Amino acid sequence: MKAISYRRYGGPEVLEYGDRPDPKVGPDKVLVKVRAAAVNPVDWKCQAGYLDTILDAFFPVVPGWDVSGVVVQPGVSVPEYAVGDEVMGYVREDALCHGTFAEYVAAPVRTLARKPRTMDFAEAAALPLAGLTAYQALHRALRVRKGETVLVHAAAGAVGSLAVQLARHMGARVLGGVRESGAERVRELGGEPVAYGAGFARRVRELAPDGVDAVLDTVGGEPLRSSPQVLTPEGRLASIADGEVVNLGGLYFWVRPDADDLTALADLAEGGVLKVRVARTFPLERAADAQRAAMAGGLGGKVVVTLDED
Repeated sequence: MKAISYRRYGGPEVLEYGDRPDPKVGPDKVLVKVRAAAVNPVDWKCQAGYLDTILDAFFPVVPGWDVSGVVVQPGVSVPEYAVGDEVMGYVREDALCHGTFAEYVAAPVRTLARKPRTMDFAEAAALPLAGLTAYQALHRALRVRKGETVLVHAAAGAVGSLAVQLARHMGARVLGGVRESGAERVRELGGEPVAYGAGFARRVRELAPDGVDAVLDTVGGEPLRSSPQVLTPEGRLASIADGEVVNLGGLYFWVRPDADDLTALADLAEGGVLKVRVARTFPLERAADAQRAAMAGGLGGKVVVTLDED
């Protein structure tokens, strides 16, 4: 099969397009013909070696954790799927080796859900990692309840925009920390934008004089450090981006594959609750360019690698 891989740590320049062995389909896996694979920051962080202390890398590594595609072969202990089923997944395993930037991926069944019928393959590939991160952070880390006020940092970003939609669906009022360019996007999603910069905490307090009940940080740095100033005395704080949150009394949260949670996201997407914006697509052989575009940012949506149907 054709795939993207890298033989050493580095930036986009280490990505190679070429032939790789077809994946083996273990008992609990599903062979998926890939139609799209989204680019995520964790891809280039893994590729640069930043996660080397927690994830072994078996070179050459095929990058990518997000995928959508069509089932080619279910494993012998997988009755959930049949040939021809359209699926999406957050295909993270315990080591870096067999990723989704390839014509085929053997995905553990625990990482998959049926693709929303209302989404094309590119949109479906852009949902799993970012969507699961927002969903699990709001439900498990922050335990958001109806009637509460939630502040989402970087609310116009990939995870942030989904968190705004999910928190609104959960019955919360949502304030969204944004740069000026993201304000209209947050309004479209039902949130109330709050501009970053000097006086940010004061502006949040003007909208929520008693403080906010929960803060979801998706960016780290100064927005995270400002968060304790805007929380109620019993407010909850979680970050997916910066371990410094622990020193601020909050929780450092990592997403994990979960088929039930992913199915819940698919149902919400089919019900019109969740929308994903795809900014650019690139063919598989141009995955390095896709990664560069995603790293540059400012696109207002996800970057996705797509493959032809045949």
